[in-house]
Amino acid sequence: MATRDVVERFFGLLGGGAGPEETAALFADNIDWDVPGSPSVPWVGRRSTRAEVADYLRILGANIVPKENVDEVEAILYDGDDAVMLGRFGRVARSTGRRYEMAVAMHFRVRDDQIVKFRLYEDSFQVANAYAE
Repeated sequence: MATRDVVERFFGLLGGGAGPEETAALFADNIDWDVPGSPSVPWVGRRSTRAEVADYLRILGANIVPKENVDEVEAILYDGDDAVMLGRFGRVARSTGRRYEMAVAMHFRVRDDQIVKFRLYEDSFQVANAYAE
């Protein structure tokens, strides 16, 4: 599969309600993953295995109200093994009921039909504030 096919499958699985393991199967066994942010937010940080990616998805899902999600992909740019998604996310924090919305970017690197690198760039200050008690 080309980079485009893998990335489009990723968004299709997320949008189609696939489970964490099914989505994580798109990632290599060993991955360079980072979602920078406040350590007070349980899903941010580095991950290095497919199992940790599935954990990320489970933890995120447990902390948001999925039916309130607003996901807008504005553009996906492809260059060889790399893809960058530019868009907007809206979420509701399950613990506080606060909504947060922001511009986001995702960077993917694909090799041998698997995602080997992933970065999510979001307004981590806004995310941390939505969950602050």
